This record gives sequence, C-alpha cells and structure tokens, in this order.
Amino acid sequence: MIPARTWWRARPLASQILVWTLCLLLLTVALGGFVTNRITGQVLDEQFRQRALGVATTVAQMPEIAAALQTHDPSKRIQALAQQVRSQAQTDYVVVTDRDGIRYSHPNAALIGKQLEEPVEVLDGQTHVGTDPGSLGLSANAKAPIFDAEGNVIGEVSVGILETAVLTQLGQQAWLIVGYSALILLIGSTGSVLLARGIKRATFGLEPAEIASLLQDREALLHGIREAMVGLDDHQRITVINNEARRLLNIEGTALGRPIQELLPDGRLRDILTGKATGADQAVITDDALLVANRMPVSVGGRSVGAVVTIRDRTEVEALVRDLRSMEGLIQALRAQEHEYANRLHVVSGLLELGEVDQARTFISGVADTSRSLGEGLRARIEPPELAALILAKVTIAAEQDVHLTITDDSRLRQPFLGAQELLTIVGNLLDNAIDAVVGQPEPREVTLQLDDSSGIFVSVTDSGPGVPAEAVDDVVRDGYTTKQARPGMRRGIGLALVARIVRRAGGTMDVFAGPGGRFEVWVPATGQGAEGEAQA
Repeated sequence: MIPARTWWRARPLASQILVWTLCLLLLTVALGGFVTNRITGQVLDEQFRQRALGVATTVAQMPEIAAALQTHDPSKRIQALAQQVRSQAQTDYVVVTDRDGIRYSHPNAALIGKQLEEPVEVLDGQTHVGTDPGSLGLSANAKAPIFDAEGNVIGEVSVGILETAVLTQLGQQAWLIVGYSALILLIGSTGSVLLARGIKRATFGLEPAEIASLLQDREALLHGIREAMVGLDDHQRITVINNEARRLLNIEGTALGRPIQELLPDGRLRDILTGKATGADQAVITDDALLVANRMPVSVGGRSVGAVVTIRDRTEVEALVRDLRSMEGLIQALRAQEHEYANRLHVVSGLLELGEVDQARTFISGVADTSRSLGEGLRARIEPPELAALILAKVTIAAEQDVHLTITDDSRLRQPFLGAQELLTIVGNLLDNAIDAVVGQPEPREVTLQLDDSSGIFVSVTDSGPGVPAEAVDDVVRDGYTTKQARPGMRRGIGLALVARIVRRAGGTMDVFAGPGGRFEVWVPATGQGAEGEAQA
C-alpha cells in the first residue's frame, strides 16, 4: 500500500493546487458564514429589541391605557387596544400589567387576570430590553413603565417578538450567504485551475519533484566543475553563478538578480557576457588574468530564457604557449646560425688546406669579434641580464627573417624599476609586433629599439612598416584586437593588451602613433612597481 504522503506528492501539480485551494476556500467560506451568521443574528436581535422598545414606549404613553389601568379596566379596553397595536406593529405579544404583575392583556386570553411569573422590572421608572423566556417562548423583549398624572409607576407594558421570527429572517439571509459562498467557491476553483496551468507553463510542464531534482543536479553541476559559469536572463540579470566565476570576475556580495552592468565595468569582458562581442573562445584580459569566454544563448520550448557564459582561466597556459613560441623562434635562429657557422667552418678548412694559415686566423678572429662585440655591448648598457639576452635573441630572429633590428647607441637601462618579467613582457611584445609588421614589406625592413632610464623607464620601438591606421590608434591596445592572421595554438590580440595592463598597473603611460611607420612608446615612472608574475608574451 502506497503511503498517503507519497501518493499525495506523486499527484500532478494542478491537482494539488486545486485541492488545496478548495480546502482553503471551504474553510474560509465556512468560517466566514459562521461569523456572518452570528453577527447577523446579534444585529437582528438588537433590531427587534429596539423595535419592541418603541412599541412598548408608545403603548405606555397612551392615555387610554393609563386611565383604564387606574380603574382596573372593567370594560376590557386594555386588551382591545393591545390586540390592535400587536396587529399593526407586527409583534407577537403586547402584555399590560399593573405594578403588582396582574395581566390586563395577553394573546392568550386565559392568562388575563393572572399574575406574572417574574417580578415587575419597571418599578424603577426605567425601560428594560433583553431576551425573555415568557409563556409564549423565547423572545426579544422590551418593557416600559406606565405613569399616572403624578408621575408614579402604576403598571408595565411588555412587548415581545419571538425568536422564531428572528430565525426566519436569519434563514432567509443564510440562503443569500450560501449563494455567495457557492459563487466564491466556483470563482476560486476556476482561478486555481488557471493558476495551475500558468505555473505549469512557467515551469515548462515540470512537476515539483522534477523541479527539485533539477535544482539538486544544477547545484551539483554548477559548483562541481572547475570552469567558471554565469547564467543570464534576457534582461542581462544574473540567474546562476558559481564560485569560480565570482573569483575570476571579482564579484563579491549578492549577485543573483542583479544586472551584469552593475557588477562589471564597461569593457570587453562585459561586452562578451552581454553578447555585444560575439564569437567562440573570446580572449579577454583583466587586471589579474587572461580569460577565455564562450557565450551560448539558451532557449527552452522555443522560447529564449537567456544565455550561459563559460569562462576559463588561461593565464598560465597562455604564458607557457608564448614561452614555447619564443623557444621555437630561438631554435630556428640557432638552426640558421648552425648553417652559417657550418659555412664558416668550410671556409676555415679550405684556407688551411691551401696553407693560408694567417688568412684563416684573421677570418676566425673577425667572426668572433663580431659576435662578442654585440653581446658585450648589450650587457654593458642593459643591467638585467635576462633583458639583454632577450634583445640579443630578437636580433638573431629578426636577421633570420631578413629584418635589421637596431638598438640605438644611447640606449641605457641600468636602473630597472620594474621586475625582470615585466620588462621582458613589454620589450618582447613590442619587438615581436614590430618585426611581424615589416616582414614581407619592401626594403628597408628596419626595427629600432631605444631604452632610457634617466627619468623612469622609457621604451621606444619604431619600424619601417605601414604603421597603425589613425582610426585604430585607440583600439590597438584593446584585448582581442588584431589585424594579423591567427597562428595555430596562438591567440592574437593579446600582446599589446598585456603591455598596456602592466604599464597601467605601474602608473605609466603607453602611446601609440599613427603610421606610416610603426611607433610605440612606453614610460613607467621611477616609483612604479610592476605586478609580480606577469606572463611573458
């Protein structure tokens, strides 16, 4: 046998809503009807008492009644008047007694001349209202005193309306209450059915148990994956967000239900999340990381419900890829040098076979002096050995691509205010972009590097290429902007953005000049301290 609770939970949502609504309506209508019936009964009782009081006061003030009562009514005038008033006022009884309680009128003629079962209440000269059990039954009763000419109480008029009349009128109103209650139940039932259909439509036909299961699965999936994930509705409000997304987007506090525009500053990252920037694997640089984001619109039942954005932290991976590319460039340069030195060895070997020993010695000395002079010159003028080694490698790589890379004679950098990694990123990216810009261009293909540390760190890289178009000067340092063809495994549009980020965090400036001819200048103040651990690009 299925337990009642399990059976009830297995019922469709529409049935549960209908049953609960009907139960609540029945309870509400029953309580409302009971309270209304009680209040109506009390109001009717009070109305009948006041009505009886009016009749009793009127009868007590009739001169005929007082006169007949003083003479003990030998002609039965009081009974006739009481019957006439009872008929006209539609009361159930009008009883007149003297101050001793002897009846002079009564609907039951057999009780005339008999004494009341209860004492006379109006001897105090006041009127009295209440409920009287009486000989005819329970009634709404009012009693008024009869005064003689001197103002003395000589009798009492008691007027009553039986409770059966109250119940009759109450019964008539009860049917009205029942009718309204039935109408309320009908409206409530219709509303509950419509509400259930609306809820089913809003929940895509899912039952509560299915919704609960989906919620549990979503929470487990949302916080169990390592990738950052953000869910947005059609109004760009956050509907779901996991802890990794909070970390990468630097979002703290309450995020659910808030527009993404309130949580992120204007920029490429916000454009990707809102869908303004489209495309797969969109790279974006923040102050702390290099992120790759994908935005996928979501629709259920053919109706758009927003979008899901996944974000991956590619800072370390991208740094490794760029390091690998740099190593590949060095390997290619070394391979070219291998062929060049092999040719030189053949020359030396031939000179020796010909017996030209002095000529061979002179040739070897010239080759050694040329290589040594370039390296020693860079090391003497540039303090960080890593930077000097990078520049020397770039000279070799440029030469392999038939590009002449020159370091100006006045270049000096003995007081690096930035970390070595930051300097490598700045100089390496600027040189790479300059070399790429002149490769394939007509002669002369030249790149010039200038370094200065007289007032902070100044880096200038110029080239003989086409340069940056005037309309793209502001966009060239934006992450993701590139005019070059993508290389397999290498993201474009990141190098200059990394440089701009380092310079900005160090409190410096980066100037881009329009072509013809490329020109980039970076200045970092002496007090600037670069962020540790920037990825070399």
